[in-house]
Formats: sequence, C-alpha cells, structure tokens
Amino acid sequence: MKTLIALAALLVLAACGADGPPKPPAAEPAPGLSISGQVTVGISG
Repeated sequence: MKTLIALAALLVLAACGADGPPKPPAAEPAPGLSISGQVTVGISG
C-alpha cells in the first residue's frame, strides 16, 4: 500500500508542472503553400 501511495504522489508531482511554468508555443509561419526547386528538361549527351 505504501508503494501505491508513493507512486501516486510521484505521478501527481510529475503532472503538476514541477519542471517550471508553462511556455507559449513558438511562433509558426502562416499557413500556406510554398513550392521551390529547379526543373530541367532536355537531352544531354
């Protein structure tokens, strides 16, 4: 029973933000479509 209580206490401490205050997500670029690259067509010999 003591093991169960210790495990429950550990899980509660791990889930309560003991690692620090929450941080906002990093800024992400605006959604959209971006295509870049290079295309070549032909015969080389």
